[in-house]
Amino acid sequence: MSKSLKLIAGAGDTAAPTEVKPARKGSVEERMYHEIYDAIMEHRLPPRTKLTEHSLCEIYATARHTVRKVLAHLAADGMVDLEPNRGAFIASPSTDEAHDMFELRQMLERAVLEKLAAMRDVKRVIAPLRKMVEAERQAFLTNERPKWIRLSAEFHTALAELSGNALLVTMMRRLVSRTTLMIASVEAPGNNACSFDEHEEILDALEQGDAALAQSRMAHHLGACADRVQPDEPGNFDLRSVLGHST
Repeated sequence: MSKSLKLIAGAGDTAAPTEVKPARKGSVEERMYHEIYDAIMEHRLPPRTKLTEHSLCEIYATARHTVRKVLAHLAADGMVDLEPNRGAFIASPSTDEAHDMFELRQMLERAVLEKLAAMRDVKRVIAPLRKMVEAERQAFLTNERPKWIRLSAEFHTALAELSGNALLVTMMRRLVSRTTLMIASVEAPGNNACSFDEHEEILDALEQGDAALAQSRMAHHLGACADRVQPDEPGNFDLRSVLGHST
């Protein structure tokens, strides 16, 4: 079992964030990462807007090298684009890029499901994901939107982790992040992005060892997500207020 899934499995009835996302309680670096991540996924920080190092240093009362480390982490996860001599900008994939990313996700996740469905102990292997889907459902019911969005995305990364292919996981993490931020719009949770009901249906098919059914359900699920991609327009915002550090 992967490290992130061990965290999920050991969390009782509530799934913890994966290891890639550090705990909120801790260093300034950890808090900054999570607050920016949530703000991007909620579209409180709109795509194509700049994250200035100077502003973040002031907001978090920290050194520039810490800010740069966080921005590099967000860039590795596909949330931020680092442009030479210009700085860091909230990622804004074009509609063409989004189409290509979803096409690639269809191929990669199809392969993941085929491998998992062939496992003799697949029911045990996917048990932690059952807990993740339940946590996703609870986050929706309790209006914890940032957590709901994060778990919806992490479900797909967690599936990839079960394949045991580290390179695949790295590719999926970036693809999932960039596609999710394009569909995490202002629509009500449950009607967009990733549906926990569809996730559960995919797990049901895997548990039956039916790769074709799991792949069909995933294809429908990803197709519905891709259909909801709409380009965002940049908006006006106060970085300090968005990140919850109003004076």
